[in-house]
Amino acid sequence: MSTTFENVKTPSYVIDEEKLIKNLEILNDVQVRSGARILLAQKAFSAYSTYPTIARYLSGTTSSGLFEAKLAFEEFHDETGEKKEVHVFEPAFCDDEFEEVCRISDHIVFNSLSQLEHHRRTWEKPALEGQLFVGLRVNPEYSTQEGHEIYDPCAPGSRLGIRLCDLPDVLPKGVSGFHFHTLCEQGFEPLKETFEEFEKKFVKYLGRENDSQIKWINLGGGHHITRDDYDRDGLARLVKYIREKYDVTVYLEPGEAIALDAGYLVTTVMDIVKTDRYPVLILDTSAACHMPDVLEMPYRPPLRDSGEAGEKKYTYRLSSRTCLAGDVIGDYSFDKEIKIGDRLVFEDMAIYSMVKNNTFNGMPLPDICILRRSGECDVVKEFGYDDFKCRL
Repeated sequence: MSTTFENVKTPSYVIDEEKLIKNLEILNDVQVRSGARILLAQKAFSAYSTYPTIARYLSGTTSSGLFEAKLAFEEFHDETGEKKEVHVFEPAFCDDEFEEVCRISDHIVFNSLSQLEHHRRTWEKPALEGQLFVGLRVNPEYSTQEGHEIYDPCAPGSRLGIRLCDLPDVLPKGVSGFHFHTLCEQGFEPLKETFEEFEKKFVKYLGRENDSQIKWINLGGGHHITRDDYDRDGLARLVKYIREKYDVTVYLEPGEAIALDAGYLVTTVMDIVKTDRYPVLILDTSAACHMPDVLEMPYRPPLRDSGEAGEKKYTYRLSSRTCLAGDVIGDYSFDKEIKIGDRLVFEDMAIYSMVKNNTFNGMPLPDICILRRSGECDVVKEFGYDDFKCRL
């Protein structure tokens, strides 16, 4: 393990500034080549101490409600203070929050026609005056995922997005954009296929020749644009095609792609328990508390210097100090025997970790650190008892 983490208190999330910037440079290159405007989806990564860095490269943020929108409005700007776009989508907006949502947002996307009309008295005036852009989330009814219906907005019975059959022939007054979000951890081809289906079904609302109301399209997130095998040339061609044919602004809102492989969770082995299978390492971190996607998706997080069970000489089951019997991270093997006090480093821990963690069992939240390009590791946020107590 790199000596960089030897003095980090555990457990700690460590954001890798160099890897984050590499991802941002890739995304900015896509913006330049395609003309797309790329937004940070805060639901995946909201470590706002990095926002000045991200804002140097991206066009804005997208939010899942008022609190994320406020965070973006307050914190997402570069060193010059330049204001970036704030986009908000929520399946239903609370009446007592919506006026503030309108005040701090540039784009608002509604999930239904009933929500659009319910809030019209608040959004209509700024929208018609050009101070706010209002859109509808649509459902192309085209699934590209297998085995993960919980992450499929196009699954039968989905509550997310308006189906073509439920839209009027003429869109409601004030609507200027469409949004769809259908992917999860996927490459370019599923996006291309989804757009082709969207284009076929919704083309009557698009086009230069019919004085379309649609001035912008948001293609959503879930595509791993910064992954090495992602077809970024294909993405640039698709965006340019959409912009040129339909005279619209095109948005992309990746969350994972921005901080993909750009973070770690550093943990210490507290105890080793013998069982009738593999020895179990009791760690000071937790799947249930500190990396919930391990149990929710589920998935096996990458662990530095390890292999699959049985691949290397010593195999262990990695677990936690919570009392939840199923709080198991997975089975891993190592070249050398693990001892109490050893440190382990989980990788790809920037996304969907800090935003989803919790204090079940009174577990302390990990510190948040940034590994600078200089090699220094700065603690930017510490948590304690009050962070547990204040939620209750």
